[in-house]
Amino acid sequence: MKGILGRKIGMTQVFATDGRLIPVTVVEVQPNVVLQVLSKEKNGYQALQLAVEDKRINLVSKPDQGQFKKANTTPKRFVKEIRNMDGYNSGDIIKADIFTAGEFVDVTGTSKGKGFTGSIKRHNYSRGPMGHGSGYHRGVGSMGPIAPNRILKSKKMPGHMGAEKVTIQNLEVVAIDTVKNALLVKGSIPGPNKQFVVIKETIKGLNPKTPTELIKRTVESKTPEPEIKTEKPVEVVAETPVEAAPATDAPASVEE
Repeated sequence: MKGILGRKIGMTQVFATDGRLIPVTVVEVQPNVVLQVLSKEKNGYQALQLAVEDKRINLVSKPDQGQFKKANTTPKRFVKEIRNMDGYNSGDIIKADIFTAGEFVDVTGTSKGKGFTGSIKRHNYSRGPMGHGSGYHRGVGSMGPIAPNRILKSKKMPGHMGAEKVTIQNLEVVAIDTVKNALLVKGSIPGPNKQFVVIKETIKGLNPKTPTELIKRTVESKTPEPEIKTEKPVEVVAETPVEAAPATDAPASVEE
C-alpha cells in the first residue's frame, strides 16, 4: 500500500493523444513528511503518519511540537495515517512521483456541507402529486406501521446533509507534474476547492470501464517474457524429381 496527502485545487480538462477530452481534478501534492512509523509490535498495526503544509508554531500544542521536533520538521497543518504502508523512516520526504501515470487510486475527502435539507434532496425521495387537490408535495411520507407505537431506527428523515467522509475508488492518474507538485486525477473527487484529501493506491484493482488499451498495457507490463528454446535443425532430404506425364490430345468438343 502507498499513499500521499494533497489539497484539491479545482477541475479542468486535458486532451489525450487520440483527441479524447478527459475531465480531471488538479490536486496539489506538496512534499509529505513522515512523522512517525507505527509497527505491529509497538502499536498493534502497521502504518505511516504523514504530514503536509506548514503551520504557525503558536497554533500547535506543546505535545505536538515535540512530535514534529522528533521528525526534524516544522509544524504541519494536515496529519493523517496510511495503513499498511512501509519502506520509510521518520523524517523522510515523499513526493508526487510515488505514483505513475496510468495507475488507479482511491481518493478520500470531506464532502461539501449542504446544511439542513429535506428527505427529497437528502435521500432522493419522490415527491407527491402536484395537482388534483393533493395536499402532499414534499413531505416525508409514512413513518412506519402503527404496531410498534414509535418510529424505528434508521428511518430516513430530514437532517444535516454532507460534511462527511467520502471515498471515491478507481480513479485514474492521468498525469503527474513534479515541478509544480501537481497530480491530475480523472473525474471529480469529494470536497470543495482547497480541501485536504488522502490519495491511496486502489484496493479493488482495475476498473471494468477502463479503456482496453490501458488494461492491455498494464497486463503486458506484469507478464514475464516467454523463454525462447532453441531446437536442433532438422535435416531436409532432397526428393528425386518426378518426370511429367506426356500431354494427351483433348477430345474435340461436340457442338449441339
